[in-house]
Amino acid sequence: MAEAVQAGRVSKTSSSSWVGFFHLFVVYIVWGSTYLAIRVAVMDGGGFPPFTLGAMRLLIAGPILLMAAFLFRHSIRITKDEFIVLAGSGLFLWIGANGLVMWAEQFADSAYTALLLATVPMWVALMEAILDRKVPSKLFIGSLLLGFLGIGILSAPVLLKENSSSDIISVIFLFIAPISWGIGSLWQRRRPVSLNPMVSSGYQQIAGGIGFAFLAMILGEPLPTPSPEAWIAFAYLLVFGSLLTFTSYIMALRLLPTSIVMTYAYVNPVVAVLLGWCILHEPITHWTLAGTTLVLLGVAGSFQSQKTEKQRGNKTNS
Repeated sequence: MAEAVQAGRVSKTSSSSWVGFFHLFVVYIVWGSTYLAIRVAVMDGGGFPPFTLGAMRLLIAGPILLMAAFLFRHSIRITKDEFIVLAGSGLFLWIGANGLVMWAEQFADSAYTALLLATVPMWVALMEAILDRKVPSKLFIGSLLLGFLGIGILSAPVLLKENSSSDIISVIFLFIAPISWGIGSLWQRRRPVSLNPMVSSGYQQIAGGIGFAFLAMILGEPLPTPSPEAWIAFAYLLVFGSLLTFTSYIMALRLLPTSIVMTYAYVNPVVAVLLGWCILHEPITHWTLAGTTLVLLGVAGSFQSQKTEKQRGNKTNS
């Protein structure tokens, strides 16, 4: 009897892992392509102001997710504590991260954007070390230095050329965006809610959409005049980026360790670089290759450092 119960638990765990990896695969592929879609929508001639794009996208997707959850008989009631977690993390994930990305992609290539966002795992590992009051290992410090050097190399062509203030602000925003995404991800991971992922995602996107609408009004963004290509990009961002992939990201965070989920940072830049090169003819230069290598080495080192620290902690506890 005990063996049957144990076998059932193993089977359930294995099933959850496979579901988690499926959702992670969706994040791998689709999020890598959303950088291209954002660039098409907000670039010169695209016709979508960045924060208006975010408001339209999220204020449609959020209610759809809540309606779908209701139809599938998931509770959409939310407590005060759950509201604080979802609204707070949603603002960091959407306004602080995605919003800065959309603004920056008016001027920056989609591949460059994706490569700077690949540093998210490094920031998450650094923030976790600070929150847990752990002294960083030499491997982790070295990994951070490699990652920052990679950021510098990727940003050098933008900073060295004769550029406008908008180009420099884009670099700054793309440095801040992964930090904001890391804060939102950690907040959600360390303060889990008992709601269905569709419900969680719906409330987060509504919070982000309201924030985007407020920003669009405050900044006086003009009404959108999208090109046909921009409308296609908007539909892709709505259906795949908001309705499908953001929910998959939350599901993956629930079913898999954060360190595994954050490996999407390895895949997204590769997808974004290839799509940017193939579709928008964005250049792949020596700067791109060198910076990408250093950033990914930094991310890999931070993962390895976390894994080593976890193994030491397990040995100490046992």
